[in-house]
Amino acid sequence: MENYGWALNSDERAAFKLRALYKKYGYTQYRMSKFEEYDLYARNKDFLVSDNVITFTDTDGKLLALKPDVTLSIIKSNKESANGISKVYYNEHVYRVSKGTQSFKEIMQVGLECIGDVDGYVVTEVLALAAKSLDLISENNVLDLSDLSLVKSVIEYAGVSFSGEEKIISFLGEKNVEGVRTVLREEKVDAEKATIVEKLVTVYGAPSKVLKDLDCFKVNDRAEKAVENLKGLTDSLAAIGMGDKIRIDFSVINDINYYNGVVFKGFVSGIPTGILSGGQYDNLMNKMGKTARAIGFAVYLDEIENFVKDTEEYDVDVLVVYDNGVSPKDISVKVNEIVMGGETALAKKTIPERLKYKRLVELKGECE
Repeated sequence: MENYGWALNSDERAAFKLRALYKKYGYTQYRMSKFEEYDLYARNKDFLVSDNVITFTDTDGKLLALKPDVTLSIIKSNKESANGISKVYYNEHVYRVSKGTQSFKEIMQVGLECIGDVDGYVVTEVLALAAKSLDLISENNVLDLSDLSLVKSVIEYAGVSFSGEEKIISFLGEKNVEGVRTVLREEKVDAEKATIVEKLVTVYGAPSKVLKDLDCFKVNDRAEKAVENLKGLTDSLAAIGMGDKIRIDFSVINDINYYNGVVFKGFVSGIPTGILSGGQYDNLMNKMGKTARAIGFAVYLDEIENFVKDTEEYDVDVLVVYDNGVSPKDISVKVNEIVMGGETALAKKTIPERLKYKRLVELKGECE
């Protein structure tokens, strides 16, 4: 069977590969309507990548929104059971402001969610699939891994005020060690505790290099449990060959009001922002009246699409330029010959501005 992958856009090719990966691990596809009641997003705006939402009034007077997110809808529709776990993936279009254009755009998004009895294996599997997802997009990638329960425990150990805690978390997300030190001085935190908090900013790197440095964070039972959990997760990932792309990075700070435990962000070479983001979001589940645990991630395909458009060497292999004297038959024969030879072809009367092509074929007819 002929492979028509060349006919897909970059984000479509990526989505196809990701869906195939998640199916291999037993995830089933979740499908949803393009619309959702606006109130769902209004109550959880901080969870969204962008709080700009396209709304409209339905025929019955309800305020609806074009969905800017999939996770919230999955949580809303999930039926809790006493045991077991729901593992789903999605390939949906969401509607939100694109970072590239700063205007509303229909964006293809792929991701997965696990809701229910989330144990250590499930967390490991999700992290492994996040790492494998990055590999499918680019071999030059890294998955930064953090644990919010550890971060929160260490900051609380310092005994700072609520506003001080918020400032430290903000500076930690920016990897701003001087900002963290300033807050600790203002809060009059003793030197020993301040040193431990500052290490949240400076500790970064491959697990094999930094795991030994994490023992200083065992300031209480919760922090000790988080440290051991990180060591166990990275050991499991290393055992299946995924350890070399993992980095411990406590600057990965998702919203603590929604997330807890392990959080992570994925990067590929050439794209300045993260293209994958996820974590455990039990707090969001509780906020939405659910008792189950949950973990998942999303891959932002608009970032991939923007990058590929900027870096692709050619728009088309062969540009065929013909004048009015060339017969449609001759043009068709030439274009068909090029395409059947395995190249892409575009036939035009003139050379388009900014078009990138490998070679030019000119067809001249009889002078009129």
